[in-house]
Amino acid sequence: MAIHLLLSMSLLLNSLSGAVSTTFTLTNSCGSMVWPGLLSSTGSPPLSTTGFPLAPGESRSVDAPAAWSGRIWGRTLCAAGQSSGRFSCTTGECGSGTVECAGGGAAPPATLAEFTLNGAGGNDFYDVSLVDGSNLPMVVVPQGGAGASCGATGCLVDLNGPCPSDLKVVGADGAGIACKSACGAYGRPEDCCSGAYGTPATCQPSASSQFFKNACPRAYSYAYDDATSTFTCSSGTANYLITFCPSISSLKSSVSSSSSSSSTNPSSGSGLPLVNDTVSFARRGGGYPYPYASAPRRASSSLPALAAAALTWLCLCSGWQRLRL
Repeated sequence: MAIHLLLSMSLLLNSLSGAVSTTFTLTNSCGSMVWPGLLSSTGSPPLSTTGFPLAPGESRSVDAPAAWSGRIWGRTLCAAGQSSGRFSCTTGECGSGTVECAGGGAAPPATLAEFTLNGAGGNDFYDVSLVDGSNLPMVVVPQGGAGASCGATGCLVDLNGPCPSDLKVVGADGAGIACKSACGAYGRPEDCCSGAYGTPATCQPSASSQFFKNACPRAYSYAYDDATSTFTCSSGTANYLITFCPSISSLKSSVSSSSSSSSTNPSSGSGLPLVNDTVSFARRGGGYPYPYASAPRRASSSLPALAAAALTWLCLCSGWQRLRL
């Protein structure tokens, strides 16, 4: 009898453990290799991997334990040194010297997907951040999920080409491969929201951060961009699809399949669109559409006007609490 009781309790615990775990599915829709990096926050359980290669068109799933917190990003232009054998990447480098990042974070500039699972109020908090600059278009789409602000977020725009010259990082051929933040480029307190500018009242969006916000309205553009850029799903209700270089058609498909409603135009509260329709689309290496951002608008630009001018089929209400890792 005791043996049967212990077995039943073990099965119950395993079932509950599986119910609260979350699966991240990483998909490479770029025309070249991407090496995702994964970093657990201090005190969070480690994941089964901290980095791996992802070929064009390939997907890989990684399970996260309950209450996990951390970030995921893409590394590009990676290779092992011919003489040293040390693995390194031109963007998103984590400094480990191997394909696994092994506790190393992304060197800016890099597009970051940030998560806190089972956080305050029993919610998953997530965002896509350009605070440290951008190296790849990236979108996070909840699969399933519940909550008014449980929706797609990220940046569909390849900012490497239109990046302002003082922020642009170029490769050996002179082409843009990443775009720095103003903080990364200048290190000034007003750009980094540090020192006397370390509060929401004193740190305001700069012209450089507005460049990011104009192209990617839902992504974090500076440190206190909370109200329009943090999203939440009720904990245990969603898994998350993270796509590098997503196309509009694939995004529509993933949003439609994950929605509990048959509508592909979820209602919007005061949220912003995922992409600005003042952006023009052109086909470029890899065969998927890259939007090119229009010239940066002044910080006084009307965000409601921007939202009204944008793609409304993906408008979703944003979260109101700041993700802290």
